[in-house]
Amino acid sequence: MGLKHSILGLLNYKPMHGYRLKEHLERNFGHMWSINYGQIYPNLKKMHNDGLITMEEEICPGEKGPPRKRYSITDKGRKEFQQWLRSSPEGGMLLRDPFLMRFVFFGFGDNRRALAMVDEQIVNYEKQLARRYTNLQRWEHTGKYVRLIADLGVRMNEMYLAWLKEVQTELAEPDQNRAGAAEEEVPVR
Repeated sequence: MGLKHSILGLLNYKPMHGYRLKEHLERNFGHMWSINYGQIYPNLKKMHNDGLITMEEEICPGEKGPPRKRYSITDKGRKEFQQWLRSSPEGGMLLRDPFLMRFVFFGFGDNRRALAMVDEQIVNYEKQLARRYTNLQRWEHTGKYVRLIADLGVRMNEMYLAWLKEVQTELAEPDQNRAGAAEEEVPVR
């Protein structure tokens, strides 16, 4: 999924300011693919130059700073978006999680610190799950596709949380094999 197409998709719902687009992408799509948030505004500028979106400056009385830019999708942008919807998705599922990348190597570190990081992840995913439940209720009547993807988010969050709790239990148990293996790896001089 490209940033351009996610922006076009959001603008299909309604015109939005750049900050609102960034906020929505961050909150609702960050778990689906890696987003480079520094590319949002350059993409908006390019899409405007390409005629895929329009930009209207709004002066907000009482607010400091430059006028807000409100973006809307054009007919050309809708055609581009529809073409993207009809095309086959790019590759398989990717799971990019900095914690999981680190987890793979926890065997080389301190088990207590690994357990503390797992505990932190559990707290984070419990908060995220509560937010997802709220969102699921809020999106119940916004259309079946949004509701179904929200349901998937809840299920994946529940599964990941259950896995983290299993990991927590296993890491809390003393590991007899690890201590023996570490002794065997120490070279004797």
